[in-house]
Amino acid sequence: MRTAIISHTDCRKHKMIEDHPECASRLDAINDRILAAGIDIALTHLDAPLVERQQLLMAHSESLIKSVEDKIPEQGLVDLDGDTWLCPDSLLAAKRAAGSGLLAVDKILAGELDAVFCAVRPPGHHATKTTSSGFCIFNNVAVAVRYAQQQGIKRIAILDIDVHHGNGTQDIFIDDMDVLFCSIFQHPFYPNTAIDSNEHVINTPMTAGMAGDDFERALLHTWFPKLKQFEPELIFISAGFDAHYEDDMGGLQLVESDYAWFTEQVVSLCKQVNCKGIISMLEGGYNNSALGRSVATHVKALAEL
Repeated sequence: MRTAIISHTDCRKHKMIEDHPECASRLDAINDRILAAGIDIALTHLDAPLVERQQLLMAHSESLIKSVEDKIPEQGLVDLDGDTWLCPDSLLAAKRAAGSGLLAVDKILAGELDAVFCAVRPPGHHATKTTSSGFCIFNNVAVAVRYAQQQGIKRIAILDIDVHHGNGTQDIFIDDMDVLFCSIFQHPFYPNTAIDSNEHVINTPMTAGMAGDDFERALLHTWFPKLKQFEPELIFISAGFDAHYEDDMGGLQLVESDYAWFTEQVVSLCKQVNCKGIISMLEGGYNNSALGRSVATHVKALAEL
């Protein structure tokens, strides 16, 4: 598949308190591993644009956006929600992170690419329509999905594989029957939100200690039959890699081969249902070594290298 990585140096400018796990070195680890794996030459590299304010309003309330804008400090750090801090460049980074998904949509709908990985931060899947939380300022995937809908895409699937439930994304699309939202996550665990399933929301909880075999069985049973029936025109992945066994942010036991298996399944599904493409956006993953290896494996599978 014709595959690109979208990122921007501005995403490294978002700083939080010392030793915070969501830090700029995450992007360095990803970039270093992709170079070391020798797959960078097979990828297109693009810079993320800045999202426009009106585009953020497709997924978020005016009050959330204004609150973030008003809290950006002239210097130093301010506490956004107890888990997330803002520095003078945080709004710039967040606009690049959200903008990456818009460029990905444009490139896929123009027929120029088949798959995109957005190596951006801050992450987004805990940001609801009205609230930033859990290291997330704006919901990057949700903004891109709303943008794709504006471009005429009718059926969109969002696949969230972060160790934490994608509560913000669920909140934004809870009443949208044209979006199939699937989230697999450790439970009970942060953010401790409602995880009921319905016709277009598939929540797949896993208990601490579960590993790749459990992950594969769960997705083959709960996700892929529904995805084939839904026949998405576009697939988004909330690509969190903190379910890796080396990542102490959670208690699941996934390894790189599990992420490869998942990605291969999504690529195969995309071809079966004649989907226009796959857009994967970085969420969690806080052990830099495991993160870099997992992303390289994921991107290699997207590109079918």
